[in-house]
Amino acid sequence: MTTAPQAAPAAEPDGRTLALLHADLVERAARDGLLDVAYRVVDSPVGSLLVAAGERGVLRVAFDVQGHDAALQEIAARVSPRVLAGGRRLDPVLRELDEYFAGRRRTFDVPVDLRLLTGFRREVVLSLPDVPYGATASYAQVAAATGRPAAVRAVGTACARNPVPLLLPCHRVVRSDGTPGRYAGGDAAKATLLALERAAAGLDGGAGRA
Repeated sequence: MTTAPQAAPAAEPDGRTLALLHADLVERAARDGLLDVAYRVVDSPVGSLLVAAGERGVLRVAFDVQGHDAALQEIAARVSPRVLAGGRRLDPVLRELDEYFAGRRRTFDVPVDLRLLTGFRREVVLSLPDVPYGATASYAQVAAATGRPAAVRAVGTACARNPVPLLLPCHRVVRSDGTPGRYAGGDAAKATLLALERAAAGLDGGAGRA
């Protein structure tokens, strides 16, 4: 008695194939109105970063020390619960972040969506790109630049609550005595970013602006 030949088992899809399939599913969800926010977690010289974007721009860049789950919960509660990992929407910002960390980019061109901030905090965060790459400004200088010179503590709070660090560079804001001060991504991350920019700009130190 002969038996019919057994069919060869189907090959397991490799990681790249699975990633492409997932990206296609995310893109289809976006087209069908089932996705409002896409996110990815990527490695960087300052630890893993969660990057999330909606149709209007980048909503969130969160360091691992801040808690990626907490960042996603905030987005779900304040923006939309329709949040999925993956998708090509994040390709432009991730490419610009790679260029920044490689010392090839000084400003970011991708749009940001600051709906997580309102009022004076939003004004402060929008002013941060005025601090030049490779330089620093004090909290007092930023407060004065926004027209509220007495609001030094409020500037510190705004920097700490900045939803898109790196893209809007709160790491360039330091204490009046020139010491770095605290940073949402951790003191080591702030030192790394300042050193990276000084090196790429060919500067010996991070002198504050006048």
